[in-house]
Amino acid sequence: MGFVRGQFPALAKEWAFFDNAGGSQTLQGAMDRIVEFLTHRDVQIGGSYEISQLAAEALMDGRRAAQTFVNAARPEEIVFGPSTTALVQTLAAAMRSQFQPGDEIIVSHADHESNIGPWERLREFGVVIKVWPFDTKSMRLRLEDLAPLMGPRTKLVCVHHVSNILGQINPVAEIAEFVHARGAKICVDGVAYAPHRAIDVTGWDVDYYIFSLYKCYGPHTAIMYGKYELLAELDGLYHYFYGKDKIPGKLEPGNPNYELAYSTTAVVAYIQELGRRAGSQAEGRALFEAGFEAIARQEEVLTNRLLDWLRGRNDCRVIGDATNEGNLRVPTVSFRVEAVRSGAVARAMDDHKVAIRFGDFHSRRLAELLGEDHDEGVVRVSMVHYNTLAELERMLSALPEILVKDSAA
Repeated sequence: MGFVRGQFPALAKEWAFFDNAGGSQTLQGAMDRIVEFLTHRDVQIGGSYEISQLAAEALMDGRRAAQTFVNAARPEEIVFGPSTTALVQTLAAAMRSQFQPGDEIIVSHADHESNIGPWERLREFGVVIKVWPFDTKSMRLRLEDLAPLMGPRTKLVCVHHVSNILGQINPVAEIAEFVHARGAKICVDGVAYAPHRAIDVTGWDVDYYIFSLYKCYGPHTAIMYGKYELLAELDGLYHYFYGKDKIPGKLEPGNPNYELAYSTTAVVAYIQELGRRAGSQAEGRALFEAGFEAIARQEEVLTNRLLDWLRGRNDCRVIGDATNEGNLRVPTVSFRVEAVRSGAVARAMDDHKVAIRFGDFHSRRLAELLGEDHDEGVVRVSMVHYNTLAELERMLSALPEILVKDSAA
């Protein structure tokens, strides 16, 4: 753990960061890549001169690192953008001409608004938006509820890998197989999954997968994977002379942020180093997967401790699954406190230098569906592998005092 925490300068502060689903802390290595680019390669790509060639090399290195990150077939399947929200909007705009009036897109109200709103806006072009019902008893998306919605006009199903409120991992490979068997494509919001487990777009056979690097230990940028043949079919959003075959540049108007794309190399190298320190002798993608296996083991301890504590209270109620059977949950845990507004809990925790959050986290439709949109939403504690049990115990020691004080008020 000493090595891990030493890679994140912000962790030297007295704060315990438990708001990682909103954005993780940034690796020193990622900062170093940014500085190195801006110091030694800060020119436009496409020139014949040496520095421009070095800039282009850095961007391609970033794409190759992102290729490893998601297990894509080729680096050209990687599109960089400012955020997941912006990239889903990019995808929706680039796909628009593929839809005819009456064609259908299926979304889920359990998703973050990023993977709902851009598709909803296609209604004005005659696209029919259907909603995959969320089963509030099992707190799951069920394929038996999706099946009756799909027909010959269904072109796309949009789904989250993990809800940023519920923390439960959806079986994306199973969903993708189900969707493809019915002739549609799938777009996955992987934001809440990507910091915690290895992404495998090839193994899962997903068509599009989007996530934010700033929630995966890098700076504020995001990555979209798309199958190469599908990216080739998309309309370009850049200049008219960027033809359909200019992949992925036609989807990166103004070009991506070079230095932030380059920082992806540091994130991948760090996770590989975690795999190496966990005893793996592998290289490349296999070593990267070993790093995430080590991450999952650390996070399982944190998740189980927090859930155990919450289950032992009669004044706290976990939103979603209150257990972590098979470690099929990420360490994002939302809960409510009886008779206490969620904002009061989070603000009181500020005094203990513990950063947690309250609200609906841009998953407002889910909060409304669950009836959790009142009294300032829910309390959310979102951890990652650099958090420690000592930090968690510090929070848990402070909570009873806060709950008693606020309920009395």
